[in-house]
Amino acid sequence: MEGVRIRVHVSPRSKRAEVSGYDEWKKALLVKVRSPPEGGKANREVEKLLSEFFNARVEIVSGHRSRDKQAVVYGLTEKDVYDRIKGV
Repeated sequence: MEGVRIRVHVSPRSKRAEVSGYDEWKKALLVKVRSPPEGGKANREVEKLLSEFFNARVEIVSGHRSRDKQAVVYGLTEKDVYDRIKGV
């Protein structure tokens, strides 16, 4: 199953979990999560938060140990994904 690949920059241990914006320079969606970056907790929270944001299945495919990650959004077109990102 194909999906739309996006860049994500994560801030773990934040006060609240949210999609906080889009960084034009990095071309990355900015995401804050409450979980610490230990044992995959932050990654799971990112996937859950982005799944709710896009109302679609989201999987982190690279950058599991980094703040800069790549995720795939399944079940949406590229236009749908970028229209949603523009609304941030």
